[in-house]
Amino acid sequence: MKAQAEKGFALDCGTAAAILIAGTMSLVASQTANAKPEFAAQTGKARGTCHQNPAGGGALKPFGQKFKANGYKLSK
Repeated sequence: MKAQAEKGFALDCGTAAAILIAGTMSLVASQTANAKPEFAAQTGKARGTCHQNPAGGGALKPFGQKFKANGYKLSK
């Protein structure tokens, strides 16, 4: 009887851990990308310079991809 209770407890803990991990992953994975106004202020360029969306956020244009690959610094 004690062994069965221990298995049940382990199953409950495993299920709770799986739910917690899945919930955390869904919150982290579902965040949308947003343009950072500080980069626009740092470079003096509009957010639409790097992003497909003129308001910023979302997919990057080639310029934005290069900016990101260069550590968020403008190439000279």
